[in-house]
Amino acid sequence: MSNANINAVFYADTYHPIQAGSIDGTDTLPHDNAVYRAVLCSAAGLYDPFGDPKVIGDPYCTVFVGRLSRFTDEETLRKAMSKYGTVKNLRLVRHIVTGASRGYAFVEYETEREMRRAYEDAHHSLIDDYEVIVDYYRQHLMPGWIPRRLGGGLGGKKESGQLRFGGRERPFRAPLRPIPYADLQRLGIPPPPEGRYMSRFQVPSPPRCRSSHADMDDSPARQRRSRDKEEPAHRRHRRSADRDDSSHKHHKHKHREHSHQHKKRSTSRDYDFLDH
Repeated sequence: MSNANINAVFYADTYHPIQAGSIDGTDTLPHDNAVYRAVLCSAAGLYDPFGDPKVIGDPYCTVFVGRLSRFTDEETLRKAMSKYGTVKNLRLVRHIVTGASRGYAFVEYETEREMRRAYEDAHHSLIDDYEVIVDYYRQHLMPGWIPRRLGGGLGGKKESGQLRFGGRERPFRAPLRPIPYADLQRLGIPPPPEGRYMSRFQVPSPPRCRSSHADMDDSPARQRRSRDKEEPAHRRHRRSADRDDSSHKHHKHKHREHSHQHKKRSTSRDYDFLDH
């Protein structure tokens, strides 16, 4: 590794609980009980990132807003986040029993450009005198995601004993020791990237999940892109169906013609028998 990368950082493209608990992404063992819980949850497939029926909209146009004041309501949050673009949907997460704010929200904008503007400019801004954090909507974008309530997540505070790395607040640091590639591969942990480190002043792009769910949102722009991609397939399918139908009719006609010829030959043989 070059000396230029010593102070560089890099961000996680996929999520692994043990890696998220590591300052440089090279740990192979969970260092606290929360990471251990996240590993068990991930291994057992207990968390479905698409299982929340309240989640709607385009994840590529949505930002996560955290560390909100418990007194901040939807109207105040919408007014603050509207500085960066047109807010299409807003969901302030509340306690299912008491209705009190949980201190975080999801804000969807009309376009991805507006989302990126909010990502860059709203981070560490003040809302009701609280300094908020803004991040991409990783639940639907980052493969393998485990939320903080299950021991995962990114960020956290030192006093809580649940520090997580690889995200905006705490990106991974360049490894200072040899990377244990064999151990990481054995445990299914992606190795730290080499050759694409970034400075803290660069803005990382959102992770690009290959899940089909990302193509099922109701964003007009994404529907147009999806329609443009799928239209030739539909035409090919229609042509294939027409060929199948034509082939079926041709086969049916040939079968009818063959049956008629067979019946004619059979009748001729019957007449020959009568003549003899």
